[in-house]
Amino acid sequence: MGSGEGLDLSGRVALVTGGGRTVGLGVVEVLAGLGARLAVNDLDADSAEAAAAGVRARGGEAVAAPADVTDDAAVRAMVADVTERLGPVDVLVNAAGIPVGASGGRFAGSDRADWDAWVDLNLYAPMQTTHAVLPGMQERGWGRVLAISSYASRAASRNGLAVYGAAKAGLESFVRHVALESAPHGVTVNTVALGTMSHLRGEPAPPEHAAAIPVGRLGTPEDVGWTIGFLASERASWITGQTLHLNGGAYMA
Repeated sequence: MGSGEGLDLSGRVALVTGGGRTVGLGVVEVLAGLGARLAVNDLDADSAEAAAAGVRARGGEAVAAPADVTDDAAVRAMVADVTERLGPVDVLVNAAGIPVGASGGRFAGSDRADWDAWVDLNLYAPMQTTHAVLPGMQERGWGRVLAISSYASRAASRNGLAVYGAAKAGLESFVRHVALESAPHGVTVNTVALGTMSHLRGEPAPPEHAAAIPVGRLGTPEDVGWTIGFLASERASWITGQTLHLNGGAYMA
């Protein structure tokens, strides 16, 4: 998992939603390598347990925390369970973002059920998880709340991302407001907005994306993990209320 000199998270408890796969799994693996004690959330219990088992196999500490993060009661039960097993949550990473069974496509052909699925997971779920852990962070005088967003929050796309982009834009606004409220209490709140991603390390950008990505490759879950690891560390204590665009230069803010 590499060296995290200067980014020590030893003793910190981190809860990662959507941590059983893709980007969320990359975040779990990097935070575990930095010494954090992981609670791996996923809607699919098997995925959550597999990710947690992988951390334990490498000598880290992790538990599965399966739950539907769009269900407020389930979120609060999950946070209570994690607190009992690992301790209070110090770092929250909202990485869940793709609703099961939801369809995308152009807005004109969509319906309200599609909108609800995307908004529930990408806006209301991070609000619910943040609401569940923020009071404790503020009382203890330290915390990190992080959320995965998308370039679609700022840049229009031809890929049928209107509702997804709207939810992510709302998420980024929410983060700024909560960051302002939380700053006096030692809690930072930030967002990482992703560009075009791959699950393979170093995969070249396909021809249709090559001209738009100056660094010439797609992003990886590990790229996201190290960015989150930095923002969760003491070294990022003066960064709050920000949206960091992680996209190989495809969108420069």
